[in-house]
Amino acid sequence: MRSFIKGFLAIAVTGSLVFIGGCSPEVGSEAWCGDLKEKPKGEWTANEAGDFAKHCVFK
Repeated sequence: MRSFIKGFLAIAVTGSLVFIGGCSPEVGSEAWCGDLKEKPKGEWTANEAGDFAKHCVFK
């Protein structure tokens, strides 16, 4: 019975993460650029910095 509960919990958590990730704005959109402008630059990944320069600075 416990393994059933653990399996169900794992599926529920994974499904929730996929659902939340699907709600983020598309890279390069105005909403994405705005979100990144609000995020501290020390927390940006290298990919985010490159995409920001490509899509938000050098349009």
